[in-house]
Amino acid sequence: MFLQAGSFVQLLTLAIIPVAQARPQSYAIWAADSAIARGQGNGLGSTGAPVVSYEHGEFQWGLRLLYELTGNQTYFNYIQAGVDNIVFPNGTVHGDYNFTAFSQDPIRTGPTFIYLFQKTGQAKYKTAANTFRSQLDGQPRTAQGQFWHKLIYFNQGWLDGIYMGEVFYTAYTNAFDANNATAWGCAFNSTAPNNTGLMYHGYDFSHTAVWASPDRGHSPEVWDRALGWYAMALVDVLEMAPPNSGALKPTLLKILNVLAPKIRDAADPASGVWWLVITQPGRAQNYFESSGAVMYIYALLKAVRLGYVVDGDGSIVAAMKRAYVYAVANWVVPNSDGTMGWKNTVSVGSLSTTGDYNYYVSQTVDLNDLKGLAAFLLASLEIEKL
Repeated sequence: MFLQAGSFVQLLTLAIIPVAQARPQSYAIWAADSAIARGQGNGLGSTGAPVVSYEHGEFQWGLRLLYELTGNQTYFNYIQAGVDNIVFPNGTVHGDYNFTAFSQDPIRTGPTFIYLFQKTGQAKYKTAANTFRSQLDGQPRTAQGQFWHKLIYFNQGWLDGIYMGEVFYTAYTNAFDANNATAWGCAFNSTAPNNTGLMYHGYDFSHTAVWASPDRGHSPEVWDRALGWYAMALVDVLEMAPPNSGALKPTLLKILNVLAPKIRDAADPASGVWWLVITQPGRAQNYFESSGAVMYIYALLKAVRLGYVVDGDGSIVAAMKRAYVYAVANWVVPNSDGTMGWKNTVSVGSLSTTGDYNYYVSQTVDLNDLKGLAAFLLASLEIEKL
C-alpha cells in the first residue's frame, strides 16, 4: 500500500464509497484492476480479434506507471500480454493495423513496444517500433511540418494526433536516436493558432474542409478531450525529451505555461470541471464530460510536480483537486463485484463531418470507456503523489 493513512485520496474514499463495501487501496489501483477484470486494453476488441488501439496504449501507459510505483508484476504481465496480442513473434504488427492508411491513432501503442524492448530485450518489440517509426517517416505533413492526422484527411492536423504520434516520436528518438538533432527539430512540430490559449480541435492548412474557418482554417469548437490529449502530450514529451533536444523543451514549456492557467480558468465555477464544448458553457445539450476533465488533472498536476509550471499561489493544484473530488463523486460507480465503473465519457469526437457544436453534443456517452478510465488512472496517480 503506497498511500499514507489520512491522505487526501483516502479521505475521499471514506466519504464516497459505501461503508459496507471494501474500500480500494487507491483509486489508481481500483481503476486499473477494474479494467483488467473486464479484459479492457488487452490488444483485443469486443469480438476477440486483435486491435491496435490508441486507448489501449493510453491504458498501458498508466499500467506502466503503476507497475513502476507498486512493483506489482500483474500490471507488467498484462501490458506484455496485450502487446503480444498484436505483435507476431517476428515483430510484425497485425490485427487491424494498416500502414498505408497513415493514421496516427495506432501509433500510440508504440511507446509500449519501446518499453517492452527495454525491459525484456526481445527483438520483436524493437521491430514493431521500427514499423511505426517508418510510418512516421512517410507520414504526410503540412507545409508547417505538422503530421496529417490520417492520409484521408488532406492537410489536416488534429490535437488528437499529437498525443498519438508525437509521444511515440519522442520516445523512439530518445531511446534509439537521441543525438539526431534533425529528429528533435521535427518532434512536436505541431503547434497551431489558438483561441485565447485554448486550442481548437483541428486545423486544415489548405482551408478546404467543410469546417475550416476562412481566415485561419481552424475547426469551429474547443472540444474538451482534444485539448486533453494535447495537454497530456505536452507533459509526457517534456518528461522524455533529453537536454540535447534543442529548442523542443523551451518551446513546449512556453506553450504549457500559456495553456495551464487557461485550462484552470475554463472550469465551470459551480462544479469545478469542464463542459464537453468548453467555450459554450451552459448551452442546451452541453454537459460535463469526464475524459477531458481527468486528462487536465493528470497533465496540470504533473506539470506542477515536475516544475514545468510554477503554481505560486497554489491555484492550479487547488483547482485540480476540486475537479478530482467532483470526478470521484459523480463519475466513479462502485459495482457489486468489487470493481468500479466510470461514467460520462463521450464515445468519439471527429472532424470527419461538420465539427460543429451539434455534432459534439450528439455523440453517445459510454460507461467504462477506456479513453476516460485510463485517464482517470493517470489522474489518480498524480493526485496520490501530492
